[in-house]
Amino acid sequence: MNRRVVTTLIAALLLTVTAACGGTEEQAVRADGSVDLSQVTLRVGDQKGTGLQALLTAAGQLKDVKYKVTWAQFTSGPPILEAINAGSLDFGAVGNAPPVFAAAAGSKISIVAVAEKGVGGQAIVVPPDSPIKTPADLRGKRVAVAKGSSANFHLLAVLKKEGLSFTDIQPQYLQPPDALAALSSGKIDAWAIWDPYTAQAEAQTKAHILVDGANYVNGFEFQIAGQDALADQARSAALGDWVTRIRKAHQWANGHQDEWAKVFSQLTGLDQAIVSASVKRSQFKDLKLAGDTVAREQLVADAFSEAKLIPVPVKIADVVDTRFDASLDNPS
Repeated sequence: MNRRVVTTLIAALLLTVTAACGGTEEQAVRADGSVDLSQVTLRVGDQKGTGLQALLTAAGQLKDVKYKVTWAQFTSGPPILEAINAGSLDFGAVGNAPPVFAAAAGSKISIVAVAEKGVGGQAIVVPPDSPIKTPADLRGKRVAVAKGSSANFHLLAVLKKEGLSFTDIQPQYLQPPDALAALSSGKIDAWAIWDPYTAQAEAQTKAHILVDGANYVNGFEFQIAGQDALADQARSAALGDWVTRIRKAHQWANGHQDEWAKVFSQLTGLDQAIVSASVKRSQFKDLKLAGDTVAREQLVADAFSEAKLIPVPVKIADVVDTRFDASLDNPS
């Protein structure tokens, strides 16, 4: 295994927060076929960019959870999906590109829910004194991006619209903390990134947005579960409840932006002004996976395939599980 996978697996074993007491999976299914959720553990991956743990905490959705929840923190979506595929996690929330790369690698993951967010914080940023004034000026420049992330697709879409490709730039594959440091020190010319890192770059380095995600990308944030977890009756029952809690938290956040930003800041250590800027650009709209969601995400997969950035074409419908769509009709 390469170092990144090893790091991912170690991180997935760091159990930081629990929502209730739990036992063993074998004890969870009763003789009558019902599930004792108190015997179930969900292992959840989180990242600074989604702040799932912070969101659920702020919205009060970690109260009265009948199953145990353990958390592991990551810097971006792709390592979360690597951990789910490896069996170290059951669930994580990621942007529009990580499921494409995971599916292309044959990972055992399924998309189980989706929310669309504003794309104002999905951005390519440049230093304040940069000679880069238009996307066309990215030709030949050092552009940082997390490989396989939503920013990877945004960068691809921007380049394509300008008649450019990845061979026309010098891509620097960096995780967000490393990219922020590189931007600050002048080691890169531009950075394709998402909120709250976009807001952080604006506040701390005085970077400005060259181009945001409008008219380039969808704002999908996918909720991903491991296929083994979905095949397990007990964990599947817990996942259904978990998805509903996230949707309720989305509704709460949309109506309580200031409170959400305050708690997000407290739990992540980010300056509240940075978080507030991010939150204002990130309204949630929960969608069903049935309908045009799959078709819109297929455009992302096709773009990566055409650019030869994934080894094989991906059919998004093959990694979608719609079993939790029905709860959107009955949110209580």
